Amino acid sequence: MALGIVKIVDHSTTGSSAAGKQVISASDSGATLASSAIVSDISSVPQTTLQTIGKGSATTGPQTISAPALTSGQKPEIFFEGAEYCPYCATERWPVAVALSKFGTFTNLKLSHSSLTDVYPDTHTLSFYGASYSSQYINFTSVELYSNVPNDGFYTQLQTPTAAEQALANKYDSSQSIPFIDFGGKYVVSGATYSPALLQGKSWNQIAGSLSDPSNPIAKGVDGAANTLVAAICSLTDGQPSNVCSADTVTQ
Repeated sequence: MALGIVKIVDHSTTGSSAAGKQVISASDSGATLASSAIVSDISSVPQTTLQTIGKGSATTGPQTISAPALTSGQKPEIFFEGAEYCPYCATERWPVAVALSKFGTFTNLKLSHSSLTDVYPDTHTLSFYGASYSSQYINFTSVELYSNVPNDGFYTQLQTPTAAEQALANKYDSSQSIPFIDFGGKYVVSGATYSPALLQGKSWNQIAGSLSDPSNPIAKGVDGAANTLVAAICSLTDGQPSNVCSADTVTQ
């Protein structure tokens, strides 16, 4: 079972239907631009570290589904749905970013934190809101539903999924929870894949700076989870790039 979920049905304060992505002013997001040092720490986790950690302290991973292939631009698509206030989304973005960085490059990656009043309060994390991703192997689409900025009893809405994206979550996310991640229509993740407790009280620099140390408990959680995501993505890219997908942690 995934660690912790936040129900999507609890996230709507307007009752309006999701007719398409709706992006509001960046000032309504609690996120700030990540430093080049943090981005480098995320994108440069050595293969030797990932190899040493293996599954690490990851408690679950992508689950197989039977669904039509999810593609965009003639490439497999990874679809992420979350919210900045959500502590389990906060936990899962780290391994998602580490894994995706093995296949492409993020631009304008943001720093954020989860709600100060929810479980695992103030979990330092990333945000995909306003960021872009480029890869020759896959496409990445993200929807950050809400910020961590309180607004009229809830949080400021950032984006709404398209009708197709919402239908995807409705059909293949049986718990109707976030984070929800679809890997090319072949695998899904609902909830956090390692313990959010590992990140409690840690700054962005502390989390990112620990990722290359295979003895660090944070690395064992984040990188262990990232390895399971990399394996799922490699199954979508026909084993490319080979230097990533031929690793024992993937082939096993």
